[in-house]
Order: sequence, then structure tokens, then C-alpha cells
Amino acid sequence: MIVGIHHVAIGVPDFAAGLRFYTEVLGFEQVEQASFAGANPQVEAAIGLREPAAQMAMLRGGNAHIELWQYAEPEPQDLRSRPCDFGYPHFALEVKDIEAEHARLSAAGMNFVGPPVDFGDSAAVYGSDPFGNVIEIYEIRNPERAQLANTPMAQGQFPRQGDSQ
Repeated sequence: MIVGIHHVAIGVPDFAAGLRFYTEVLGFEQVEQASFAGANPQVEAAIGLREPAAQMAMLRGGNAHIELWQYAEPEPQDLRSRPCDFGYPHFALEVKDIEAEHARLSAAGMNFVGPPVDFGDSAAVYGSDPFGNVIEIYEIRNPERAQLANTPMAQGQFPRQGDSQ
């Protein structure tokens, strides 16, 4: 049974700077940290890389986590994408008061493609973290639209396997 999205993994070239940005600027809470290096059959089997070296922090924010990574081995390639590319081109943070969040995040060094765009019952704009990873901030004003407050888990309901959604 799938319970929901647990985490989105983000690779960064500077672990300390990434940790500061995601905790101090975006407000995620660090709940785990780990590192590994060299031959480790269990890690190698799980991620499919030989003799990896990396550090990781699991960051909790609301109903999901960000898994922040910095790999030393194998040497990372810069494969950041545009919002239209295949793969995982961005993630979105649901916000309240998008204008205030846009101003706060801009002042903290986040770069946006422009000001928030008003779509009537929602508003959104794409930006990037200090490493160029694309992050959307998204405000939902219509209670009928898909939003975190309307998820069963946020309402204290936990679906059982076989239940239809």
C-alpha cells in the first residue's frame, strides 16, 4: 500500500550551504543525518553505485521530507534540468501569502523567474535554490483544488489498503 510521497532527493555541491538554505531559509527541520564511504555491500545494493561516498540529511517539512545529498564518489555530473525536461525537473512548496514568501525568499537569496503569477484561484512562480535546483512556490486559494490541507493524512484519516481514493 502506498501511503504517500515520503521524500524528494536533492543533490548539492556544498552540503553545509544546502543544509543552511533548506533549514534556515525554507524552514525544514533536520531529522536525520548519515554518511558513508568505500565498499559497503548493503549501500551498494540499495543504490546501485560501487564504493560510493556521500553525506545525507533528511529534512522534514509538513507532510513530506527532502533528502539532501552531497556525493564525493562517484564524482557527480551536473544534470540540472529545465522545467520542461524529462525526469524530476522541479518540486513545489505550497505556501500561504505567496507575495510575502516571494519577498522573504528573494531577500534570502533565492532567484525567481519573476514575480508570482496570479491565476485567480491560485498563484505560482518558479525559482531556484543556491545550486540551481528548481523550486516552485504555489499558493492555492480555492478549497476545492488539490492542496495539502485536503489530504486524508492532514485530516487525520489514514487510508487502508484496498480503500479507493
